[in-house]
Amino acid sequence: MTQITVTINGKSFRMACDDGEEDRLMGLAARFDGWISELKGAFGEIGDQRLTVMAGIMATDQLSELERKVKQLEGELEDAQKRQVAALDNMSQNEEELSRAVTTAAARIESLADSLTRSLRPPETP
Repeated sequence: MTQITVTINGKSFRMACDDGEEDRLMGLAARFDGWISELKGAFGEIGDQRLTVMAGIMATDQLSELERKVKQLEGELEDAQKRQVAALDNMSQNEEELSRAVTTAAARIESLADSLTRSLRPPETP
C-alpha cells in the first residue's frame, strides 16, 4: 500500500492506494479539485462542505448520465447482434437453397447429357 498526498481546494490530504495506482488517484483528485474550483468560480466562497457536496453531486450526475448511455449502447449492441444472427441464418438458408438448386440442375444436365448421348449413338446392328 502506497501513501500519497493529494490537494483539493488548497488543502492536502494523505491517502493510501495500491502500488501502481498513484497516478490514477492523483488524476482523480485533480479532476475533483477542478470541479471544486469551477463551483467556487460560479458561487464564490460558500463553505468547504457545501462545495464538496456540490462537486460530489456533479460527479454523481456525470456517472448517472454515463451509466444511462452505457445501458442504451448495450441495448443497441444487443439489437445489432440479433440482426447479425438473423442475417447469418438467412444467408445460411439461401446457401442451402442455392446448393439444392445447383444439385438439381446438375442432375438434370447429366440426365439430358445421357439422353443426348443415347440418341446420338448409331443403332446397334444385329
